[in-house]
Amino acid sequence: MTSENRDVFQTLRDHINQFTSIDRRNFDKIESYFIPLRTRKKEILFRENDLCDTLYYISEGCLHLYFTDENGLQKTVQFGIENWWITDFLAFHHGSRTEFSLQAIESSNLLSISRIQQDQLVEKHPTMETYFRKIYEIAYGAAMLRTKYNFNFSKEEIYFRFRDQFPEFAQRIPQYLLATFLGLTPEYLSKIRAKKRS
Repeated sequence: MTSENRDVFQTLRDHINQFTSIDRRNFDKIESYFIPLRTRKKEILFRENDLCDTLYYISEGCLHLYFTDENGLQKTVQFGIENWWITDFLAFHHGSRTEFSLQAIESSNLLSISRIQQDQLVEKHPTMETYFRKIYEIAYGAAMLRTKYNFNFSKEEIYFRFRDQFPEFAQRIPQYLLATFLGLTPEYLSKIRAKKRS
């Protein structure tokens, strides 16, 4: 195993241990379920209408999940950075074709796991089922909070709340992608960013 791959697996082990406990011996067995993957900037991992059977852990880098609207414009629905998991979770669960595309915004170090491998992993290592459950609970809660923001706040307030809660995203993500995620035009987002929050 290369030193880069060792670092990727160590990052995952550290993350797992934030939510449950796994010793070195058991983690050595868990590693075999994952495939290390290095992506280039702007590389596509899957496209709309592809079969979605892979889940990605981000050890280093930044990705976004998006769809293309009827006008041919990309609309970002999710970003992922270090220690995030990303895929089209519904299509992954059903083993069906996805309505989204997944692209690396930056060169990224990932671990991938197929649906079949994940099922085998959690069956043989119940600790991992606990880990994934906690991860999914957090992700679902974040999605509910985003929905609440869309109902309760102006576009301007949504941006400021996003910036305050996720400053690492606001700094790293290209403005045009952040604009699509927030439902804004890049021009309007520029105006908002130029303002000072009252």
